[in-house]
Amino acid sequence: MSAKKRWKPLILVALASLILILGACGNTKSANPDNKENTEATGNMDGMDHGSMNHSGSGEIPEGLKAAENPTYAAQTQAIIESDHMPGMKGAKATIVGAYDTTVYTISYTPTSGGPEVKDHKWVIHEELKDAGKEPLEPGTEAVVNADHMEGMKGATAVIDSAEQTTVYMVDFTTTTGEEVKNHKWVTESELVPVQ
Repeated sequence: MSAKKRWKPLILVALASLILILGACGNTKSANPDNKENTEATGNMDGMDHGSMNHSGSGEIPEGLKAAENPTYAAQTQAIIESDHMPGMKGAKATIVGAYDTTVYTISYTPTSGGPEVKDHKWVIHEELKDAGKEPLEPGTEAVVNADHMEGMKGATAVIDSAEQTTVYMVDFTTTTGEEVKNHKWVTESELVPVQ
């Protein structure tokens, strides 16, 4: 058996292993929100991949954002998160950092860092959109995003998918998988329930 023929099976095995490893990574890091495998792999039921999301934030709020005068959940109180923007979020006990009245949007955009379009991202608020004006934007409107919740989000041109006037909360919480998250932006009032 020649040296060439002896190495051929080893190279094929190595290539097959590499393809399997890269394929496994692709399932958990896919930015394609329509990928059902991504939803199953991350446990993220809204279909979004938040593997590249900055779960913790600086605590800075956008210019012009007003604190809610009489929020359902006041600062330093606790509530249970009912949304699943990321694995381990649903069911976590959150401490309210701040409450703000604003218009909250779901958006679709193509990351400035490349990659497939992100659809129905929750949430971006009115004050995180460049030159948005005073009035809420209608679904279908395009706007440039000033927020950097996810890699490639800041500076991206987004299409507004939905808009809702509500109270949004910045929260601290520990995921059910043990990750500590500080100053997470944003959770809407409808995504919180009182601690029993």
